[in-house]
Amino acid sequence: MSDSTKVATDNYKITVRLDNRRKKDSGKYPVKLRVYDKNIQKEKWYSLDIDLTEADFSNIWINSANKSLRGANKELRLKLQSIETRANEEAKQITFFDFESFENRLFRKATDRNSVKYYFDSIIDSKIKDNKIGTAESYRYTLGSLGEFSQQKKGYSIDKLTFSLINVKWLKDYENYMLEKGKSYTTIAIYTRTLRVVFNNAIQNNDISDDIYPFGKNRYKIPRTKKVKKALNSEQLKVLFNAKTLNDNEEVAKDFWFFSFACSGMNIKDIALLKYSDLEEDKFTYYRAKTFDKSAEKTAIINYLTDFTKGVIDKYSNDDHSGYVFKIVDNSDDILTQHKKIKNFTRYINDHIKRVAKANNLPNDISTYWARHSFATNSLRKGASMEFISEALNHSDLSVTKNYFAGFEDEAKKVFANSIMDF
Repeated sequence: MSDSTKVATDNYKITVRLDNRRKKDSGKYPVKLRVYDKNIQKEKWYSLDIDLTEADFSNIWINSANKSLRGANKELRLKLQSIETRANEEAKQITFFDFESFENRLFRKATDRNSVKYYFDSIIDSKIKDNKIGTAESYRYTLGSLGEFSQQKKGYSIDKLTFSLINVKWLKDYENYMLEKGKSYTTIAIYTRTLRVVFNNAIQNNDISDDIYPFGKNRYKIPRTKKVKKALNSEQLKVLFNAKTLNDNEEVAKDFWFFSFACSGMNIKDIALLKYSDLEEDKFTYYRAKTFDKSAEKTAIINYLTDFTKGVIDKYSNDDHSGYVFKIVDNSDDILTQHKKIKNFTRYINDHIKRVAKANNLPNDISTYWARHSFATNSLRKGASMEFISEALNHSDLSVTKNYFAGFEDEAKKVFANSIMDF
């Protein structure tokens, strides 16, 4: 293979070369971009859709410094120089060089570096590859909302939305647009935080300057909202547990809601993914799917079985004991099918538990999330320590657990005030 001018860095070498391993019928060879990763000592060759004879390649590229090229040869020389220069510029922006990052940068359009949609699509694809389907959907919803606003209020499609167009005024206009549509500050905060992550990614990749970053001090401030944690007290739990169901759907919903409650507020996704291999004689052990990839140290959660939880397992378990405990997902499901089934099952429980609650004068907005918070608040009422509850909920920090109890603290203060004079 013919050599060319070499540009070396600490991690890689990029060269334009003639791939003379196989001659084409035309008598020419393909000109390619050869990239060598020093760290892993591997190379890749990228086609440039240019074919030359060995003599022409030598004349145009290798020995051209000593010659005065004209016409088509000069244009081709400039084109190859441009390709090599751009490849090196893109490679320099990668902190730790790897082929995937290099290819993503090299083969994209020049406008992609400033494109909001390009970055959203890249993150969505990445999340799907990492089996984070729910997170990918969250980014997709945000992109859809930003696209509607851009089209309706700014007059350009999401394909034309660049980072440089988004400033403090743009974000304030977006916030007002969302409020006009009846969206909550919580929704606005979620979407603008997601957009902020995308901005940070583009800055980290050296595609945009942090000078245009619109968030932070003296810039746009994302609305701060306090999520109201919903829970049933002990009397309401007793009413719901003893409530008569009108059909099988309501019975299933009630059984799984209380299974979640009895298993330390276990998420429906974790219930769906519970396997027979996780079960022991009087307990089961699992890793919480939501937080599994967020820390290097994986914390196992242990739940001891009771007569009630054993009964739910016996009632709804798979006959085949080689896979999942419950018939919510199948062993053959791919990750997208699995995600869809769990989402549908969660919606199914929420729809029918609301009907049971309404028929028994309980809060109509009850959901599976209430089971988790009800476990936490009722455990505290029964004297459990904050540390015990934090471990049971698999929270990353005690401060996260404390946020669960704002409503409980107010109620406890009221009870205390009314009883302080009971000598």
